[in-house]
Amino acid sequence: MRRLRPSNAVPLTLVAIVLLMIVPISPRFLDLLLAANITLAILILVGTIFLRDSLDFAIFPSLLLITTMARLALNVSSTRLILLEGDAGKVIATFGSYVVGGSVVVGLVVFLILIVIQFVVITNGSTRVAEVGARFTLDAMPGKQMAIDADLASGLIDEAQAREARKRIAAEADFYGAMDGASKFVKGDAIASVIIVAINLIGGLAIGLSSRGMTFSEAVDTYVLLSVGDGLVSQLPALLISLSTGLLVTRVGTENDMGEQIGLQLFGSRRALVYAAAGVAGLGLLPGFPKIPFFAVAAALYAVASRLDRPSGGEAEADDDETPRLAVDPEDPEAIIGEMRVEPLELRLSYDILDLIDTAAGGDLLDRVRALRHQIALELGIVMPLVRTRDDATLPPATYTIVLRGTEIGRGMAPRDQVLALPIDDGAELRGLGGIETVEPVFGLPAFWIPESARATAAATGATVVDRASVLVTHLAEAVRTNAPALLSRQDVQRLVEGLRYDEPVLAAEVGTEYLPLGLLHEVLRGLLRERVSIRDLGPIVEAVALKARETHDVEALVAAARVAVGRWIVTAIVEDGKLGVITLEPALEAGLHEAIRDADGTKLLAIDAARLASLQQEVERWATEAARRGLPAAIVCGSALRAPLQRTVGSMGLDLPVLAYPELPPDIELVAIGVIGATDAHEPSHV
Repeated sequence: MRRLRPSNAVPLTLVAIVLLMIVPISPRFLDLLLAANITLAILILVGTIFLRDSLDFAIFPSLLLITTMARLALNVSSTRLILLEGDAGKVIATFGSYVVGGSVVVGLVVFLILIVIQFVVITNGSTRVAEVGARFTLDAMPGKQMAIDADLASGLIDEAQAREARKRIAAEADFYGAMDGASKFVKGDAIASVIIVAINLIGGLAIGLSSRGMTFSEAVDTYVLLSVGDGLVSQLPALLISLSTGLLVTRVGTENDMGEQIGLQLFGSRRALVYAAAGVAGLGLLPGFPKIPFFAVAAALYAVASRLDRPSGGEAEADDDETPRLAVDPEDPEAIIGEMRVEPLELRLSYDILDLIDTAAGGDLLDRVRALRHQIALELGIVMPLVRTRDDATLPPATYTIVLRGTEIGRGMAPRDQVLALPIDDGAELRGLGGIETVEPVFGLPAFWIPESARATAAATGATVVDRASVLVTHLAEAVRTNAPALLSRQDVQRLVEGLRYDEPVLAAEVGTEYLPLGLLHEVLRGLLRERVSIRDLGPIVEAVALKARETHDVEALVAAARVAVGRWIVTAIVEDGKLGVITLEPALEAGLHEAIRDADGTKLLAIDAARLASLQQEVERWATEAARRGLPAAIVCGSALRAPLQRTVGSMGLDLPVLAYPELPPDIELVAIGVIGATDAHEPSHV
């Protein structure tokens, strides 16, 4: 026989509840169902007590509706048996006779007291708490979301933890919203119980007197006691469920269950227990009060207080109520390892510029850093590590530093209440505004920090005015681009390959083979990032590298093959309006440079003398200036073997001029000849 799955049990239970309202059942079967109903109520109550958080019982609102319907269905069945047969089983008969001593008046009084406790006290309070909890939870959602975003941007949590936190916030809102409505079920159940008992009383007396020929006393003994017993049987689990509802909505989430919380918070203060014991003992000394009960309770409280730890002689008495502080064991290896951990990327701020990350003060730096991570992912194809933002008391005023794996890679200033102005001339007018001369940290341009109140005046002089958060984020972005190879770990490459498996599983399977080890692909991707080539489109890169890797494992050769595969992206990132200014090499010069290539630990360099290098730099600068005069983006174009060493040489000259290989040029780009390095005469501009 197949086991009943929980997913099937719920619909079957609901069908059974509906049938229970329609189909007559025997008194014995009703006894079984009533016992199960009481058991379920006790189970829910005990389970609620041992919860550590309300969300651990998120199904409670739905369960509350099911149990309410089950009780009402049992009321219908018991009413049918009482009115038709005058016998509703032993459970109801026992509650009507033994529990209330066979007295109709006592039974009605007990029933009404239970109704008052449930309806007036517990249910009203639970309903109000649920309403307030739902409203406050919804009102607090935006703030909680912002706090999660801030923790994520500052590196306190990762993406997975942020997703879990957002899910929890949504679950809290759903739970308290559902409890707000579900608490109305409890109130309606209490009202229905009163009405059902009244119907049973009136209907039972009428049937007993008119149809069964009973005397009034006999009808009361039979129907009234059964009706009262039925009311008590239904009210006991209803009261337990109401109590569970109240406990659940008033629960405060901690690491301890309710019993542990009561033990810690109610009986955790030795002084409070001693004072309480003295007060109770004092009541026992009053004239007319029984001494034994009060003295017994006082003795019990004092015994509990005596078992609590006494404060040491050197401690002040005021320290008794303070929460104990847990010291970190300096000998704990795990604690030491935790302190040794180096953050991939940190942004350290001096104390006087912490307003940049204070959202309450209007600081939006964390939001900008989060946007920068998205921008870097689209631009370079890497996931920028979480930037841990923290204060640093050792920094000079108004200073920030960018730290990569414990090493400072950037430093700048962001004075409070000031903006950075980039002048179009010598900046004399900005000095007149009280500007402090500085250097823009990314491009090295002369600039001035001026008061924020002078922003409009500075802009009127033609200066470019930038707020300090933008300066910092721009500096951080450039630092990330420059150090992207160091930020790309082998684990990151593994994640990129796993992502490739969804689109191109066959291609991804090539990674990790003897031809293309993961470490080799890692070095190739770092080589591309070193030249600021995006690895976002990983498929063509892996395909080209996998093909070339069957011939050689030389990293520069593999990088060259990958560049050809993404050549269109490389050139498109340079050109404007579909035109690219091309600076070529005179064939004899290119051949000579090719012969000057030397290998230094796997890196190819140009070994040329200082005079030849100075001549080369002069011509490169000449043609780069010519391209700028014509308003064209320019690049040096040469053979594939010469491209990498020539790029290093041009970079060492301090020139931001890309060097492309001929195979990297897409056929649909319009090439405009700027000049030929090494030629005796300048070439006139032409189209190739």
